[in-house]
Amino acid sequence: MVNFVEIYLGMERKIKAFKELLEIMDELREKCPWDRKQTLESLRKNTIEETYELAEAILNNDLQDIKKELGDLMLHIVFYAKIGSETGSFDMGDVLEGINKKLIYRHPHVFGEVEVDGSARKVEENWEALKLKEKGGNKRVLEGVPTALPALVKASRIQEKASGVGFDWEFREQVWEKVKEEIGELSREIEKNDNDKMEAEFGDLFFAMVNAARLYGIDPEAALERTNLKFIKRFNYLESKTLLKGKSLHDMTLAEMDEIWDEAKTKE
Repeated sequence: MVNFVEIYLGMERKIKAFKELLEIMDELREKCPWDRKQTLESLRKNTIEETYELAEAILNNDLQDIKKELGDLMLHIVFYAKIGSETGSFDMGDVLEGINKKLIYRHPHVFGEVEVDGSARKVEENWEALKLKEKGGNKRVLEGVPTALPALVKASRIQEKASGVGFDWEFREQVWEKVKEEIGELSREIEKNDNDKMEAEFGDLFFAMVNAARLYGIDPEAALERTNLKFIKRFNYLESKTLLKGKSLHDMTLAEMDEIWDEAKTKE
């Protein structure tokens, strides 16, 4: 049975905490020299850093750290809204009303009469179609991909948007032929030792692999970062064991390093 009292009290607590954050921001903007001098532009790089810190916490599945980083990111959102209110451009109410309206409009299968077949894929296609409709049908599909995104993330978003309007493989297994094709083309350019063409073919291969990851429900950024962290852990183990032997990595043979590397793998 639904406990409406608990739901109400929970909502009150959230509203109270959000109201307190808005009031704290008002105080900081008025009385703190550092907060007072910040602009939309000066906050930008810090916001990007906070976003990456949240992403790292998610990769580590550290729920306490996720909670903390979400708070840091929320502070930035409130900060931007406060600056917007000072110029009369927008305030927190405008921000929230805007996203509420967008979510309702882009989920007609939840808030309207539209029916979908129950698949997330169909929902994504409807989402992209509605985004284009918002611009009168004149906005290009890929215009919504920020140019400043890291290349790996950008490739993933490009492919998601293209897929959202139906430009995709009929069966996901078909992507492996494309991967094999790109490996073959890269191999031929490597034989010719043409750096410019090798770079282009490496890019095509990476793009095809990102596509494959998407089709199999894998986040390529998370997958690569997982491997990065695994490599760092193993390499640190290798380095520590080498130092304990009174040696430097420069003095080790590859065979000796491989032996410790394999030892690191067995301890995972």
